[in-house]
Amino acid sequence: MTPTMNRNAGTAVYALLPVRRFPAARRWLQSAALLAVLLACAFSPALGQETVLEIASPEQMQAGSLLLKRQAGWEVATRLDTSVEIAVSGPVARSTVRQTFRNGGSEWVEAVYVFPLPETAAVDRLRMRIGERLVEGEIREREQARQEYEAAKAAGQRAGLVEQERANLFTTGLANVAPGATIVIELEYQETAAFEDGTFRLRVPTTLTPRYVPGTPLPDRRGSGWSPDTDRVPDASRITPPVTVRSAAHRLTLHAVIDAGVPLQEVASRYHPIAVRADAGTRYVVDLADGDVPMDHDLELTWRPEPSDFPRSGLFVETIDGREHYLLMVLPPTDGTAVTPVPREMVLVIDTSGSMHGVSIEQAKQALLLALGDLRPEDRFNVIQFNSYAEALFDTSVAATPENVARARDWVARLTANGGTEMRAALERALAAAAPETHLKQVVFITDGSVGNEAGLFSLIEERLGAARLFTVGIGSAPNAWFMRKAAEAGRGSFTFVGALHEVNGKMARLFEKLRLPQVTDIRVSWPVPDAEAYPANVPDLYAGEPVVVAARLPAGARAGDLVQVSGRSPAGEWREALPLTAGERHAGIGTHWARARIAALLDRERRGEDAQAIRAQVVETALAHHLVSRYTSLVAVDRTPARPDAEALRREAVPNLLPYGQSHQAIFGFPATDTGWQARTAFGAALLLLTLVCEAFRRFLRLRIAGDGPALP
Repeated sequence: MTPTMNRNAGTAVYALLPVRRFPAARRWLQSAALLAVLLACAFSPALGQETVLEIASPEQMQAGSLLLKRQAGWEVATRLDTSVEIAVSGPVARSTVRQTFRNGGSEWVEAVYVFPLPETAAVDRLRMRIGERLVEGEIREREQARQEYEAAKAAGQRAGLVEQERANLFTTGLANVAPGATIVIELEYQETAAFEDGTFRLRVPTTLTPRYVPGTPLPDRRGSGWSPDTDRVPDASRITPPVTVRSAAHRLTLHAVIDAGVPLQEVASRYHPIAVRADAGTRYVVDLADGDVPMDHDLELTWRPEPSDFPRSGLFVETIDGREHYLLMVLPPTDGTAVTPVPREMVLVIDTSGSMHGVSIEQAKQALLLALGDLRPEDRFNVIQFNSYAEALFDTSVAATPENVARARDWVARLTANGGTEMRAALERALAAAAPETHLKQVVFITDGSVGNEAGLFSLIEERLGAARLFTVGIGSAPNAWFMRKAAEAGRGSFTFVGALHEVNGKMARLFEKLRLPQVTDIRVSWPVPDAEAYPANVPDLYAGEPVVVAARLPAGARAGDLVQVSGRSPAGEWREALPLTAGERHAGIGTHWARARIAALLDRERRGEDAQAIRAQVVETALAHHLVSRYTSLVAVDRTPARPDAEALRREAVPNLLPYGQSHQAIFGFPATDTGWQARTAFGAALLLLTLVCEAFRRFLRLRIAGDGPALP
């Protein structure tokens, strides 16, 4: 419905009403008709689609382009393309991300780009390329880096700033981009490839799902995002960048060299076609088969060693400042011992918020139906859905009878995605009651993790978990991987990513295997010196196919007889393994991995209530020593040559992200997809107001009729 059609419809309604002789009633009904027109314009799907596709504004854009503010509105000014180069050596991956900004407008701009990186990334290098000039970034405390950047911006100097918002979310600020200029920001980070079920994997995030922001808005705004800061998410305006559906504006290229040190059986990508060729020795070169791809779906690389070269344990070492840094990886043995399944109380939780609209909700429902099919007669279960509110199928968990399971299947089949992401209420309900002593409680939490209040949710899980276990299933093309991983860690469970419909069956089958089998418990890692700094300090329980991974720092000079010992309890019984420290393979980057693990452990302690100032000091000390971006340190690069004339104004423009693949643009129309049901509440309130206006007009009409001044009733 167009505005013209709405206006004509309102005129037609008004013409049919017998109010021409009654000015008071006419004024009330004119107001009612106007309100109806406004409602029709606001909620017309056709008009909403036209607005999203034809008008480019920070709230409506979702691709990597700079936006310039013009008198007639916002227009796309600068294209942003990204290239990623990855070098894998053993378990360590070194990645370089190049963000190329070109200002196609006629004004000087400051670009602000919020973007994702892997949740385990240790960002340690920044370079800014301006033509042939190369400016190296320096690590500073966050406030100092911000001050240097703002001073350079005010002085007309080109400057770059990289700040961490979350473990997997960063902001690049790029000041004084001249009209027609191209500037390249290069970031380098390191991570350790994840290993499970005999397969190594690296995930390259390309975009982010808009986050839901709960809480009461605060008066001041710290960032340029679409959300105000709130009392529950004080930095919300810094983690809510604009988004766009224009897929042609943001492209990704990838080049990777994988040298795992052993022959590989397979190199694959789950969501993007790749070209793989064997190089010298154990090296494999990987490129995207299509050259480049839109940045709307996280990219994942996997590689599997030949069965004869399958690694059972590894020890890697690097010496920094006279201290030895170790990375230990040990896979507990499995001998196929038969284990009697324990009766379970399974609570299945599904996210039905607006950000799940599209393919994501179909993936989630399929995963949930598979979980229902895995229930045994001796199990108990319940199903909870959540969006703006949490709703359980049953008041309490019930027996997994065919009738109850069939009822749950019917209920799940009718679920749709809309509203906000009030995850806290769902977690509280799922963890509210302990299971009977005869049952093991397992919570399977299916979500895209698109929330901004992650820290509060981690604390809630730790406080309410009890003897239960929490397993997270990340759904969609761009889930919040940091939330998924940390929530499972707090819940003493595991996490699973499902990025496409075709992999739901396989990945859920693997999860069911974990749910049925007992985990490896009572894991201990003993280092030969008492002052070893190891992370995690307490190794969590593991599930079949998961390795023990520990980073440690020891005094230099390991003796020939020194051993690191690993022990635990598995379904097959007690197991113990010992590795000589002198057998550790020398490898660059192990110290960086240790520092990243230490910072993460310190921030967990801060979240749990330890002295914030003391924790901050330790984080800053570690981050500065290892040149790492953290919550309290940033990288800043300044080209000291003035570029922008004093007479030229500088506009601050947000660089949007691409809408994740499979999400509907209708989910982000007007407000982010995770808003708490604003359209429904607005429509309901407006409908009540409209009804009030009509009733008041009719009441006045009747009063005039009774007084003898009105026309005869038909």
